[in-house]
Amino acid sequence: MHNNIITNFLALVIIVLFSHVNGQAQERSLDYYMKKTPFIMPEVTVPKFPNKIFDVTEFGAVGDGQTLNTQAFAAAINACNAAGGGKVVVPPGLWITGPIQMKSNVNLHVERGALVQFTSDHTQYPMVKASASSSRYVTASPIYGYKLKNIAITGKGIIDGAGETWRPVKRAKMTDDQWKDLVKSGGVVSEDGKLWWPSKEAIDGKKYLKEMKKKVDNPGPMDYLPARDYMRPYMVYLVGCENLLIEDITLRNSPKFVLYPNNCENVTIRHANVFNDWWSQNGDGIDISASKNVVIYQCNVNVGDDGICMKSSGDGPESGTYNVENVLIAGCNVYHAHGGFVVGSNTNGNVRNVFVNDCNFVGTDIGIRMKSTAGKGGIVENIYIKDVYMTGIKGAAISFDTFYQNVPAGTSRDTSNKKAEHDIPVFRNYYISNVYCLGANQSIYMSALPESPIQDIHMDDVWIKAKKGADMTNVDRITLKNVKTDIQKGPVYKITNGRDVTIDNGHMPKAAKVFIEASGDTKDISVVNTSIPNLKELVKTTDGASSKAVHFK
Repeated sequence: MHNNIITNFLALVIIVLFSHVNGQAQERSLDYYMKKTPFIMPEVTVPKFPNKIFDVTEFGAVGDGQTLNTQAFAAAINACNAAGGGKVVVPPGLWITGPIQMKSNVNLHVERGALVQFTSDHTQYPMVKASASSSRYVTASPIYGYKLKNIAITGKGIIDGAGETWRPVKRAKMTDDQWKDLVKSGGVVSEDGKLWWPSKEAIDGKKYLKEMKKKVDNPGPMDYLPARDYMRPYMVYLVGCENLLIEDITLRNSPKFVLYPNNCENVTIRHANVFNDWWSQNGDGIDISASKNVVIYQCNVNVGDDGICMKSSGDGPESGTYNVENVLIAGCNVYHAHGGFVVGSNTNGNVRNVFVNDCNFVGTDIGIRMKSTAGKGGIVENIYIKDVYMTGIKGAAISFDTFYQNVPAGTSRDTSNKKAEHDIPVFRNYYISNVYCLGANQSIYMSALPESPIQDIHMDDVWIKAKKGADMTNVDRITLKNVKTDIQKGPVYKITNGRDVTIDNGHMPKAAKVFIEASGDTKDISVVNTSIPNLKELVKTTDGASSKAVHFK
């Protein structure tokens, strides 16, 4: 009888827990997250299309893996656009094609079982203007469009950008056998043996462009053409578009960034899968550039560079505009990437009002990553990160860095210590809560230019298991409440030139010997509501820091 009661009770508990979890899952629709945003999130218009079907096979496309279908795809898209819009359907099959130029009111729908394979023949990629108003030419992207309205790429099929025929590969990123196979496949290896390029045109492209621009005042497409292989394109490049939907599709193997909406408004990316090999140079997943009113919902990303990234180019803080604004990222998974959620390094167009919620980062180099540098400038503020769960992070779980250097393939890191005297980036007003990380090399890393400390960062209910503790340099007004780090070595908090840092309900892991190591011009460090035996003896001051830098309340 007693066992029956226990069994029934456990069954009831399981039912209640399941109902609770299931109820939460039902609640967590896109509408649920939209209502949770901690700022006023405008309604993001999702494009709608007339019920008209334009099957690419009716325009001469053949899905046999041999026929080049560029003209057939273009004919279907043009017919759809001319008819006022509808759905261009790519049925199951293997479809070889050159670049696809999107048109307004067109939903490019790739059905399950369809594989759209962009051709490895680079002569099929013309030089086109970088945008509708640009005088600069670029290699045509596999999918591109300028100044369009109401466009979509949907369906459960796969689109492959033939990226392996475009991307350079670093020797350090491959095993010996992989490198040998790559070199045997063709291409050219750099003189130092550290970098493989797919062609001689690619390895010579940078030098050619530099010399060409010295000789030609207003270069046209034919002037840029010899550098086509070097100027590898983004895979999906949509500029100045309004009402954009990316849904259900799998995008993989890009020449450069996979998905790159630039200067767009009302962007919805949901249930998409984005994939690049981990060694993919500049193989970013989803990069939102200078765009507003953006939703990224229940997407999976596994790439060779930044996972989900905000980039904002523009005129700097003095313009008063925020080129990246009102962004919701919810229910997403990022696996291999340089960062799970990233801002930068382009920040000079300003970023604000971004909400990241219910995301998992597994095996990324850094979990939450903010990066910029002098010369980039811009203000990044009002960033909200909540309910993020991470594991296997190779670097810091949470990182802010305004000393970041981008090192393109074939170049070296600048060690001259030269620093721009203007355009200093500002990171401020971050709210990070309910973040858990099981396994990182470092818990928290903050390194700012002294002219512009990282400021007003609020962390609440954060737990990180890491090898090393937090390292914070040039920070101001930092609040760490219920932040617990289980580290193996070093101080729990190393603070250099820090001001007004509050540690509320701190935690001292068993392996740590020092709770706070304060150095330099550090002052007004407050430890409150923290019950740690002999706490005052666990504080160390070095390199000129005052013994009064840390206060206990």
